Amino acid sequence: MARASIVGAGMTKFGVHEATLPELFAEAALPAMDDAGVEAGDIDAFYLGNAMGGQTENDTHLAPTLASHIGIAGVPCQRFEDACATSSNAFKHAVQDVESGLHDVVIVGGVERCTPETGLGTGEMTRIFASASHRQYEQPTGLTFPGVFALLTKRHMFEYGTTPEQLAAVAVKNHAHGAHNPRAHFGRDIDVSDVLDSPIIADPFHLMDCCPFSDGASAVIVVSDDIADEFDAPVDVTGVGHGTDIIPLSDKPDFPSTMSARRAAEQAYEQADITAADVDFAEVHDCFTGAEVMASEALGLFEDGEGGPAAAEGRTYIDGDMPINPSGGLKAKGHPIGATGTAQLVELVEQLRGDAGDRQIADVETGIAHNLGGDAGTTLVSVLEVRA
Repeated sequence: MARASIVGAGMTKFGVHEATLPELFAEAALPAMDDAGVEAGDIDAFYLGNAMGGQTENDTHLAPTLASHIGIAGVPCQRFEDACATSSNAFKHAVQDVESGLHDVVIVGGVERCTPETGLGTGEMTRIFASASHRQYEQPTGLTFPGVFALLTKRHMFEYGTTPEQLAAVAVKNHAHGAHNPRAHFGRDIDVSDVLDSPIIADPFHLMDCCPFSDGASAVIVVSDDIADEFDAPVDVTGVGHGTDIIPLSDKPDFPSTMSARRAAEQAYEQADITAADVDFAEVHDCFTGAEVMASEALGLFEDGEGGPAAAEGRTYIDGDMPINPSGGLKAKGHPIGATGTAQLVELVEQLRGDAGDRQIADVETGIAHNLGGDAGTTLVSVLEVRA
């Protein structure tokens, strides 16, 4: 099957925005089109990732609305919703459609407004976030996602001896990377004591172990293999895996193994004809520091139980042997749910093109993105490579 390629990428700064949702999306989509050198008439389809617009924007028909706003009305549009993995799922469908020959040029992206600028407070946004958990068994207990990932992480600590200091090292590293990313929500350095001295949110997580609510948008232009060489610096999509796991959390047989990620990684590696040893760097879904540790192991970047020590030893920094989250990750870059998946792809594209500025990793040819949804119930893993 012919491969797909990314030929354009655009992204807003993540943080607090006063713009409306259509305005915010345009700030990422139009630069992505400009980056690719495509015009509205070149676009065959539009796939949107937006997780919460029905609740936060009172808008359940967003895809054609946003298509109209960026000047591509008339093309097939589809909004995808898959919790925090939303725009990665949209990307998967875009890739499948250009690989099948259905379309040649697809714009795929995500957007979300999650800060008080929506008119909703932190408590209400937390409730809306929690709607991605099990309706009967988790939501009625008041379990929100800091608690979900605290449970997963506490089990990991019990199984492997992962320490609070190792978790804090993940946050320190991601803030160090985010300090070099002008689009990051939090572009400042911190140290381990900043993390461990911050308030406990859900044991073992301190405030500084947790990613923020953010507003933001991101977009990429996906094209078919037949026309990829017509564009400057195409980046090949060589694998996209999509795995799921048991929901509710209490029914998972192996808490810290995050089976959806292992299944997605296995699929993606097989499609790309690589192994974890071939991966040069990764963007992973670090909604909480423990999530990055578990993701690094599920992806095969480290053996089970080695993710925490690897973080503390500095191996996941930009200049380490396995750089993780050069963008700053969700922890420092921010987490506008629907935009997170394609934002990871933007970072991969910039790294593989050599366009990442002060956070550029040397001599990279293969990068992966890991985007998780809900209580580890859904994960997508994408493999991007420099075009041969």
